[in-house]
Amino acid sequence: MTSNENVSPSVLNRLIKEVQEYTKNPVSDIRLQVNEENVTDIRAELIGPEETPYHGGVFEIKLLFGPEFPAVPPKGFFLTPIFHPNVSKSGEICVNTLKKDWKSDCKLSHILMVIRCLLIEPNPESALNEEAGRMFMEDYESYAQRAKLITGVHAMRNRDGVVKQTVHVEPKESEDSITDNDVNSKVAKRSQVVKDKAIEKKRMDKKRSLKRL
Repeated sequence: MTSNENVSPSVLNRLIKEVQEYTKNPVSDIRLQVNEENVTDIRAELIGPEETPYHGGVFEIKLLFGPEFPAVPPKGFFLTPIFHPNVSKSGEICVNTLKKDWKSDCKLSHILMVIRCLLIEPNPESALNEEAGRMFMEDYESYAQRAKLITGVHAMRNRDGVVKQTVHVEPKESEDSITDNDVNSKVAKRSQVVKDKAIEKKRMDKKRSLKRL
């Protein structure tokens, strides 16, 4: 991890100014967390947007700014586990703003807004998580159920406002099973329930049609 001492004054001043501007005009549903000892390691809490599988979750993200910033974009990571096409299993974020479309005058607020928008509109065509990308394209319902379940396990807060579990907690064997075998099992059960309800609805509609005749 880079410390302030290893960063040029111009980069340090740029980041300090960015943080000050953001504090005055924050992005909705994104709370900034600044490490004064290392301003190149910026973290934030992002609230899952409504009408997405991530709604209700609180996700911690971090941006790492290297010594070549702003010529080179920062690297973005989700510290909270998330099931998303453009977020790798290790948390790395893939978004064009931080890749090929990077511009040296890009503001911190814009970077955070882009990451939030990624939860609303994923880009499965450039997926880092191939499984999530494939499910998003081929079976969105199953993808959404899987994303909701992972959000419920790792990103939901309890009554005291504390996230139930984050990546910082050493996972136990039972927790590993939740994110793998149990997830698939629960998704399959939920899908079956939806199918059963659809079949029952068709039967009821058919009975009503016959009565009308």
